[in-house]
Amino acid sequence: MTSTAQAPQPGARTAHPEHLGHVIFIAAAAAMGGFLFGYDSSVINGAVEAIRDRYDIGSAALAQVIAIALIGCAIGAATAGRIADRIGRIRCMQIAAVLFTISAVGSALPFALWDLAFWRIVGGFAIGMASVIGPAYIAEVAPPAYRGRLGSFQQAAIVVGIAISQLVNWGLLNAAGGNQRGHLMGLEAWQVMLGVMVVPAVLYGLLSFAIPESPRFLLSVGKRERAKEILAEVEGKDIDLNARVAEIEHAMKSEHKSSFKDLLGGSFFFKPIVWVGIGLSVFQQFVGINVAFYYSSTLWQSVGVDPTESFFYSFTTSIINIVGTVIAMIFVDRIGRKPLALIGSVGMVVGLALEAWAFSYHLVDGKLPSTQGWTALIAAHIFVLFFALSWGVVVWVFLGEMFPNKIRAAALGVAASAQWIANWAITASFPSLADWNLSGTYVIYTVFAALSIPFVLKFVKETKGKALEEMG
Repeated sequence: MTSTAQAPQPGARTAHPEHLGHVIFIAAAAAMGGFLFGYDSSVINGAVEAIRDRYDIGSAALAQVIAIALIGCAIGAATAGRIADRIGRIRCMQIAAVLFTISAVGSALPFALWDLAFWRIVGGFAIGMASVIGPAYIAEVAPPAYRGRLGSFQQAAIVVGIAISQLVNWGLLNAAGGNQRGHLMGLEAWQVMLGVMVVPAVLYGLLSFAIPESPRFLLSVGKRERAKEILAEVEGKDIDLNARVAEIEHAMKSEHKSSFKDLLGGSFFFKPIVWVGIGLSVFQQFVGINVAFYYSSTLWQSVGVDPTESFFYSFTTSIINIVGTVIAMIFVDRIGRKPLALIGSVGMVVGLALEAWAFSYHLVDGKLPSTQGWTALIAAHIFVLFFALSWGVVVWVFLGEMFPNKIRAAALGVAASAQWIANWAITASFPSLADWNLSGTYVIYTVFAALSIPFVLKFVKETKGKALEEMG
């Protein structure tokens, strides 16, 4: 337990050491959806130029094929909360695993561009489900003293998925002689890149059978004894299970199945707390983070880096992403969510501003001048580091914690949907914006990073150390 943990409250909400390992396994298994989220989101980075070449399309059409998965993400995120409330968190994970598997096979074997786009929408729906159900499930099974760190497993899994996808892409590119359309196993290299996701998708499905259902869901459907058994698994058999169950049931007593209508109120359509969640989601995307994971190979090639090196830089950026996430996991329960967000915003402003400066120079012999080229590369890593140690983790933790119980599922779904719509806007616009002015594009991202600072200071409340039942 960290020094920031609250004193024990009725029902003893802190896990005993002998049960912590089991809780970690449960959280890690649930976060496998986050791994697939990261893998499926970024694996397309290795296929962008091959898709452009194979189907002979321009930047605008290419952007729509890359970004169309995010429409599926938004739909999946919007509906996952209600699905989970109806059939359970575990069943929701299993549906997502099946969709990930189908999407991987379909994306690897497309017979036309529209066919590839369709399978990307299917995969996007699975990502959207995973983006909601992972943090919600972990928040419901984790003791409050460890909830921040366990909640950050979702983002940790996402960044590991991103890194593994880039490593696999780099390895497959080298195996194909540096050609994204080179032949491997009877397919083009980019098709194999997309198809490899079958392996973690099947593993996710298998792990979902090894973890228990959420105690809160079980209580909501009248399975009181099973809920007690699971609470004993994660918090210890010597706690007062009756008191713990009574505490949860008291919090749920006045609740009903959350719906979109429950989110309405206040001066601007939604309740203020819902707008804060939407704002966090939008700022997380409008700093341009997913440009680094969807288009980094194309970006580096556009300023003169050869394809193999561009794939390697995509991998090193992913490693920095993991380092930053580990830093966030260490400090999210020590210094809190809000301070980390502010630190990250300042760092992102610096990194993005340096990238904007570097990209403002004209190419010489198809490359950036040496000083600007190294500045762009280092600044890109600085940006990703500060994003990862802050907004990458704390937004997911906030969204799993900040909403009152009676609207949590619906509010989380809306906030996650806003995140995917914002992600789509950035992803779909980047190729055309980069053709217009690459430096100007990064100036836009810098402005959003700067605006996130007053937003956090004025509207975001700290949730560190609070039980879910205390959120009002």
